[in-house]
Amino acid sequence: MMTIHKEGRVLLFWMMIILVALNYLLYYYLPEERLLMNLAIMVSVILYLIVLQFFRNPVFDPPQEDGIVFAPADGKVVVIEEAVEDEYLKEKRKQVSIFMSPINVHVNRSPVKGIVEYFKYHPGKYLVAWHPKSSTENERTSMVIRDTKGNKIMVRQIAGALARRIKWYVKEGTPLEQGGEFGFIKFGSRVDLYLPLDAEILCQMDQVTKGARTPIARLKK
Repeated sequence: MMTIHKEGRVLLFWMMIILVALNYLLYYYLPEERLLMNLAIMVSVILYLIVLQFFRNPVFDPPQEDGIVFAPADGKVVVIEEAVEDEYLKEKRKQVSIFMSPINVHVNRSPVKGIVEYFKYHPGKYLVAWHPKSSTENERTSMVIRDTKGNKIMVRQIAGALARRIKWYVKEGTPLEQGGEFGFIKFGSRVDLYLPLDAEILCQMDQVTKGARTPIARLKK
């Protein structure tokens, strides 16, 4: 089952009004230009469907698997490496990054069940999302979730070259269910996970992921 995400409903409503109005004006003032009218209608429908699919929001039963870290977003795995997380955790971690193209679902979902221990928004640049410095220089949010066993996982939303608006629905102390929505990024972006060093990575480079459905790692405790 698929619904339209709340972030897109107002935009889609006004977009429909504007497109209908433009096509009506074209019909009113240029009634003889049949080819132009048909072309305008076709372009309007294609444009609307492109934006409509961007805001689609799949409905499914969220996972309930303690110890498994699920993908926080739809997309493709572009980074699996060790990296130092120096904003809050202050230690070396296993980093897994998922690139979200404009055609992906852009809902961000909690990879584990837990409590938001830390959250911060950072203004910044708009480098392409796969750029190595995008994790530290782009507009982004940083969220640390403490799961039911005390594991701490950082999830970082990163705006890309097209994504100019990050939305989040959490703050410090917010409880999150595994697979529950915590944010949304508009028009292309990236999400980073910083996992404990002893976590077993279950995904591979270039693997296509589905938010809250693709296992990313298994925690040791």
